[in-house]
Amino acid sequence: MNFREFITKSGIRILAGKDEESNEELVKEAGENEEVFHTEAPGSPFVNIKGKPKKEDIKIAAIFCAKYSRNWKKNKRDVIVHRFKGKDIFKTKEMKIGSFGVKKFSIIKVKKEDIIKF
Repeated sequence: MNFREFITKSGIRILAGKDEESNEELVKEAGENEEVFHTEAPGSPFVNIKGKPKKEDIKIAAIFCAKYSRNWKKNKRDVIVHRFKGKDIFKTKEMKIGSFGVKKFSIIKVKKEDIIKF
């Protein structure tokens, strides 16, 4: 599957889906303890950090997620991103391709200035 990819300064690989199908594949491949991100609003890539991220890697992944979101493209303002672990993701048969539920998450507010600089 073809994903967007970014390597942080610390060498951590960050992957992002490009569409519903790649989001589906990316989430299925996420490890139980790997960090996963998605915007609060629908219409963004799922983003997955491969490896053990540092604080800065987590910030970069959230910005990466926000930058490619529909929310950012439409509004050009701060974007709320949810951060969760692979083990907290679930899917029911009623959910369409590329859609998932999350049991628990934390919130990261990505600043407009950080998205512009990315």
